[in-house]
Amino acid sequence: IASIMNRVRDLKNKYRNEDNITDELNCTKISTDTTDNSGTVNQIMMTANNPEDWLCFLLRLEKKGIPQMDVSLLNRLIGRYSQAVTALPAEKHSQDESYARILVRFAELKALQDPEEARDQFHLARLNCKKFAFVHVAFAQFELSQGNVKKCKQLLQKAVECSAVPLEMLETALQNFHSQKKQLLSDEEK
Repeated sequence: IASIMNRVRDLKNKYRNEDNITDELNCTKISTDTTDNSGTVNQIMMTANNPEDWLCFLLRLEKKGIPQMDVSLLNRLIGRYSQAVTALPAEKHSQDESYARILVRFAELKALQDPEEARDQFHLARLNCKKFAFVHVAFAQFELSQGNVKKCKQLLQKAVECSAVPLEMLETALQNFHSQKKQLLSDEEK
């Protein structure tokens, strides 16, 4: 037990030190709390509570490591993205691109832990932010990665039908799908 407690203490100190080294958020005029960023979160929620500030904060948090390889970071990110989704009402922000990006990234992170919960999150993103093509493409990419080829194609076709923009992104994703590529959009195309 003592060994485990020492390991936990070492990990806490490691993350505390990383947070101390990290500079303050550039995107907002908000100071960072060097332990768990709760000061930043509280500031975002108490001031404008807008998707742009949340997205900037979350992307900065993601730069601290690779979520696919660091379970602790992944859990922290999922918690913060969940907090952002809860703090931002869909009826107010559904037309906001930053809000849509938060929903999509939350679903992508959830996919690393639980594909069924991720599917629910992608569905929620698509339901709330229909006008953004990248939302549909991300959901289709998820389904393709799960081996659901038919569902992938269906999602892309429905995105075209509901006039998601930009249409070129959907056309490219459909072309890549028909070419049986594993990625619907390359990094350059994104």
